Amino acid sequence: MNDQEPVGGDALLRVEDLAVEFITEHGWLRVVDGVSFDIRRRETIGLIGESGCGKSVTALAILGLIAPPSGRISRGRVILDGQDLLALDERELRPIRGRKIAMVFQEPMTSIDPAFTVGKQIVEVLRRHLPLSRSQARRRAIDLLDRVGIPDPHRRIDDYPHRLSGGQRQRVLIAMALSCEPELLIADEPTTALDVTVQAQVLDLLAGLQDEMGMAVLLVTHDLGVVAETCDRVVVMYAGEVVEISGVDELFPRPRHPYTAAMLASLPGLNPGEPLNPIPGLVPARHALPPGCWYGPRCEHVIQTCHSAHPALVSSGTRSARCIRADDLDLPGVGS
Repeated sequence: MNDQEPVGGDALLRVEDLAVEFITEHGWLRVVDGVSFDIRRRETIGLIGESGCGKSVTALAILGLIAPPSGRISRGRVILDGQDLLALDERELRPIRGRKIAMVFQEPMTSIDPAFTVGKQIVEVLRRHLPLSRSQARRRAIDLLDRVGIPDPHRRIDDYPHRLSGGQRQRVLIAMALSCEPELLIADEPTTALDVTVQAQVLDLLAGLQDEMGMAVLLVTHDLGVVAETCDRVVVMYAGEVVEISGVDELFPRPRHPYTAAMLASLPGLNPGEPLNPIPGLVPARHALPPGCWYGPRCEHVIQTCHSAHPALVSSGTRSARCIRADDLDLPGVGS
């Protein structure tokens, strides 16, 4: 029995017992609680769960972007290539952000400075991390825009963000994130603001660049369809903690946690003509967590024991689940 996911020997990044708190009217509330998982080299991990489950906060904490005094990382380690990032100060973190770990945020209009051309912003990232002259950085920026599919990059490099479409702005963000060829890319809902056709193009682009550069990807999303198509393993979060970790090929046909099964059952289009099947109830507020299992009040498989003690994340082979009934339940999945 283990409350942490075992880490493979080829792990690039290890998140260990991570806890993040924010100050509220109820005092300090823990919104990420004991999160542990690893990311292997060249692997794509999907970090999934309902809105507010702590996915994006976990991603920001990995990069050391939880800003005091309103937020703090209260415990845990984030180990990249043997170095604990949480033990570093801001000055020590700056060369790692962008060079070893980069992030693509979900809303390009708030992530790109509207006052500067896209080329100037890419050049700034390049020159901050690499020994390039301004002309060398500009040439590399043009090449990056070309690689991410921006048409006529020699001209578009001098455009301001408002002159680009939503899909093009997201491609610029990807170009900025990958400009220094990081070992790990964190993509936080990278296609949320895009239409379906552009979503597919951006995901194909990310997959191609990942293969070309050999980087690992942490994909933060609530879109299970995207996870099924792009990820190797899945980390499922609920109410600030990890409730299941599994290979994607195992998770979809045979989930081990009732919450994962309920998410899969709520997917539209699996049974044409049938009504949607949403998960009943609401995620509990952080200041009013129920006794025992936090998913218990919404779980159709709950028994009295579920209310008596909070379950640990228990590993079984290559999979983990935070449910005392994980080995007893035969939960339906997609296609089962």
